[in-house]
Amino acid sequence: MKKLLTALMLTAAVLAAGCDKLSTKTPAFNNTDVTGLDYAKGFSLTDHTGKPRTLQDFKGKLVVLFFGYTQCPDVCPTTMAEMAAVLKELGPSSKDVQVLFVTLDPERDTQELLAAYVPAFHPSFIGLYGDKEATARTAKEFKVFYAKTPSGDDPKNYTVDHTAGSYVFDREGKLRLFVRHNAGPSPIAADLRQLL
Repeated sequence: MKKLLTALMLTAAVLAAGCDKLSTKTPAFNNTDVTGLDYAKGFSLTDHTGKPRTLQDFKGKLVVLFFGYTQCPDVCPTTMAEMAAVLKELGPSSKDVQVLFVTLDPERDTQELLAAYVPAFHPSFIGLYGDKEATARTAKEFKVFYAKTPSGDDPKNYTVDHTAGSYVFDREGKLRLFVRHNAGPSPIAADLRQLL
């Protein structure tokens, strides 16, 4: 009888532990959950109004961070337009989301150019830039690939091949998601709602 009682108590304990795991399940995201990865911890850049910025400046908001350049013919404008559609879908909650565009082309993307380009997609979007060294340092921190590809004989004509995707940070400034290019506004908005 004692063995049976011990076995029943052990079974009950195992079942209770299983119930605890079910009740604390982690959210299922549409995009890649990168919670806990040990990189993309921050940046020190200048925004398109000339103000120095770090990731900590946006604590309390979700941050969507995208690397690109203003003369990008496809990935960059479509990503920015997609993020504008995401904010529209979020409605009033969009005030708790900050979209940041980091240029990988500091030679051509001046403060003035970023100030015209980035907010054209949505007035709340912020463009960020640094010198060549700050750009390289930030790209390395975020494991972002980028490289100039010449277009013709003029050295001023080039494209910039780069990683196509966005990083999402939670309200505490912790890296949570990697959003692939063309993920779609609704799946992105659903993930951001979970984090909000």
